[in-house]
Amino acid sequence: MLIVIPGNTDRTTGGDGMDGTEHTEDTEHTEDTTPKRGRRRWVRRTAIALPLVLLLPLLAALTALRVNYAGDPADGTYTRNRDALWLGHAWVDGRKKDADVAALARRLRGTGIRDLYVHSGPLEHDGTLPKSVYPKARWFIDAVHEELPGIRVQAFLGDVLATETPDGMRLEKPGTRAAVVRSARQVLDTGYEGIHLDLEPMHSGDRNYLTLLDALRRETRSRDAQLSVAAHQIDPLPALHTVFGFFTDHPKWWSQEFFGQVARRVDQIAVMSYDTAQPLESTYGGYVAQQTSLALEVTPPTTDLLMGLPFYWESNFDHWGHAETVPAAVRGVRLGLSRTDADRANFGVALYIDFAATEADWRSYKEDWVP
Repeated sequence: MLIVIPGNTDRTTGGDGMDGTEHTEDTEHTEDTTPKRGRRRWVRRTAIALPLVLLLPLLAALTALRVNYAGDPADGTYTRNRDALWLGHAWVDGRKKDADVAALARRLRGTGIRDLYVHSGPLEHDGTLPKSVYPKARWFIDAVHEELPGIRVQAFLGDVLATETPDGMRLEKPGTRAAVVRSARQVLDTGYEGIHLDLEPMHSGDRNYLTLLDALRRETRSRDAQLSVAAHQIDPLPALHTVFGFFTDHPKWWSQEFFGQVARRVDQIAVMSYDTAQPLESTYGGYVAQQTSLALEVTPPTTDLLMGLPFYWESNFDHWGHAETVPAAVRGVRLGLSRTDADRANFGVALYIDFAATEADWRSYKEDWVP
């Protein structure tokens, strides 16, 4: 709001002036209001310029993502039959029955899905895992093998880390890391064919996480089992996680270097390429294309790289449902694959999550990704 303060126009007569008046208050008026007017002009110009300064980089970034969404994917950039599906806890806690497994099998036949990440936790903050949270795991594993030979069932284990709040798992404690390894051994003894680890929020550069992965890899390799992780997105701009973390308690992204360090320690790495805050399908698809390229650049060809597809609907600042769609994600994945390593064999998509998926999600996955 612009507030104008009128100047004083009164004059005092007498004194040394030729006409008998001394224009002292005219002089004071000039001296007082000129700085005020200058300040008001500065405020008005700043009010106009500041939104532009903030808006122009955002518009430039959105334009770049839309451009990144343009073009045609290369021929053959479809499933390599290494896709995965995240499953909810109901499959191992007793709620699902034989008929549900039969329906799941009908859904998955003819797709590229090879791995099921079934939620079998969560882990306790000390790294332990009560057997009571997955009482029907053995039944589910056997039922899947009966209905879908060749499909692997992995234990999806996770917990909240105490990286941004006082409460949560603390990986800096050697005893906690050792307990996580024992929990992995425990579920592998149950019959799972791999461990899928999802610890969040995981800050970029966490050496304790890398140490944990090294220990888990030794365990899974000794049993010819898989080790896979759910991974954060990669800095869309260099060091963005550092800048973001300076202003917030949640850095969000990983550096590309740290992503590569994680990818070299696992058999599979699944990027959670959703919850991006992108406002349009075109910018979301362009963002996924960029994430796919960044991940391909640092993932060893011997590691399965899976890009996450949003098989759920939300509408909030982090996830605009009208923008984060399966068709946009699949097209982005194909574009990134085409531009970076179109012939990469160990590559796929991961669908999150079964209980929130719609028929439209499944149809888009099959039509756009499974030829």
